[in-house]
Amino acid sequence: MICKMLNIKYPIIQAGMAGGPTTPKLVAAVSEAGALGTLGAGYMTPQQISEAIRDIQQLTEAPFAVNLFLPQSYEMDEESILKMQQHLNKYRSRLGIPEVNTVPKIKDLFEKQLEVVVASGVKIVSFTFDAPQKSLVDQLHTSGITVIATATTVKEAVVLESCGVDVIVAQGSEAGGHRGTFLDVKNEALIGTLALVPQVVDAVRCPVVAAGGIMDGRGMAAGLTLGASAVQLGTAFLTVKESGANEIHRQAVLASFDTDTKITKAFSGKSARGFKNEIMLELEDHGDVLPPYPIQHVLTSDIRKEAGRQGNKEMISMWAGQASTLAQVLSAGELVESLVEEFDGALRNGALKLNQT
Repeated sequence: MICKMLNIKYPIIQAGMAGGPTTPKLVAAVSEAGALGTLGAGYMTPQQISEAIRDIQQLTEAPFAVNLFLPQSYEMDEESILKMQQHLNKYRSRLGIPEVNTVPKIKDLFEKQLEVVVASGVKIVSFTFDAPQKSLVDQLHTSGITVIATATTVKEAVVLESCGVDVIVAQGSEAGGHRGTFLDVKNEALIGTLALVPQVVDAVRCPVVAAGGIMDGRGMAAGLTLGASAVQLGTAFLTVKESGANEIHRQAVLASFDTDTKITKAFSGKSARGFKNEIMLELEDHGDVLPPYPIQHVLTSDIRKEAGRQGNKEMISMWAGQASTLAQVLSAGELVESLVEEFDGALRNGALKLNQT
């Protein structure tokens, strides 16, 4: 059902990882291989989105998606922002970049981002961080666009379905990167993929995508067995040849252990799972004064960018899921092919074991 809806060969979605990993080459390669590539456009300007979409369309005629962050409501507490700037200046000093002692101006580009996506002819758009208003979903449907949104609880999934979305991504707590939680954010449930997916499947009528901790064909088989119509993988695509993840991030994934990640608000003010490092753990000691998303994300952006340029792994955010140890160095096409082969093998092995009991 979902393959027909999205016009893809395999029920596999590459997650829309914002911040650089989802290069046009990666998105196009995934879609060319028969899965659904996704451009993580949450942090991109409208012009950057337009250029990236054009590049993808030049590389493939296959369908692909664009992922956007729905706008967040937040309060600008200037006093706490300036205090955080002062605290962050010690990291800027260590990196040799200018101190900052001002309150940043934050622009909401969502409407312009979406306008560019719709005008480009993209037919699949995914959202996270909130539930899209029904009027927005209806508007996109009028343009022939399939809408995907993220839920981390059954209650969120039910809300998304009432908004008219076509596909719901059930994001388990194992997932890397930012959490898609939008209800009861202060008391996040952090439900694991194994528990979340079947409950969401039972609660809604639209197709459900399993996400969180899925890295290979075994995970794919598990997700589909739980009732999901497709699976979504992010961390697995960080180390493929077409990925835009920097070398520090790639190596961290390849050298990781299952205990290396944790969920933090340190870098952006919003819960996200990534590799533990010095700045993450130190900033968490100031968790009571962390500005909310997207303010903290803007405040730390110059530090993270310069640390990446200098190769300093202790001062950058490196998002990854709990199964990062299963990552491989392949091309995107080879990874998709491997997922399908391992999925078939997992099904055969499971059937044989059941017959032998």
